Amino acid sequence: MGIENKHSTQTNILEEAMLQYIQHRDEQHLHQVIESGQRLVRHFAKLYGPGGITEDLIQCGLEGLLKAAYRYDPQRGTAFCTYASHCIIGEIRHYLRKEAAYCRPIWAVKMQEKINETIERTIRETGETLSIERIAEKLNIQVEGIMEAQRAGWVPLDELDIRKVRHREYRSFELPIEDKIALQQVLATLSDLQRKVIDMLFYRSLTQTETAELLGISQRKVSRILQRSLDLLAKRMTSE
Repeated sequence: MGIENKHSTQTNILEEAMLQYIQHRDEQHLHQVIESGQRLVRHFAKLYGPGGITEDLIQCGLEGLLKAAYRYDPQRGTAFCTYASHCIIGEIRHYLRKEAAYCRPIWAVKMQEKINETIERTIRETGETLSIERIAEKLNIQVEGIMEAQRAGWVPLDELDIRKVRHREYRSFELPIEDKIALQQVLATLSDLQRKVIDMLFYRSLTQTETAELLGISQRKVSRILQRSLDLLAKRMTSE
């Protein structure tokens, strides 16, 4: 049986179990919903788990599935599997945010946000639960890079292997992900004022005069800060 057929079969089993629970509202049929949703819980525990599936992640996922069963309203026209997926993800992500012991570098924060957005948008639009391979394909990032990004916050920064975070294929006029990470790391070494000037001039497309007015400094000082910042970036990017 192919992956898509297997997913469809499991979804149908879960939907049928939920339909029976709605009709009877007893412990026996609730238990059947939980049993039928085990595969869905394990899927998201594996997807979000920085070190693989753990009992804690499974427990959080089951709590999300249980809340979904109690709160689900079929009158809203959403499939139970879709609704349950959001609840399971919510519980797992809440646990991960609470338990993460280390700071996340900005490149990892942005990648995790993209991963989460991709997963949740796909569920919302198609009801499909993405594999890590499909996420990597959609984001044009190597599978190893997705897995490394998910480890951020759970291991010390020096244990993250940034070399694994690479594009699957390089595209014209698109800065490779590894170069974006290097740039973000170098930007983080600038002062707060230097970063604000870079942000306003290059990311928000403001003029030097507009930047000066917003920061309450002279246009000449903005120009000096810009030149100094670019010199530092060039020097540090070269050393990287």
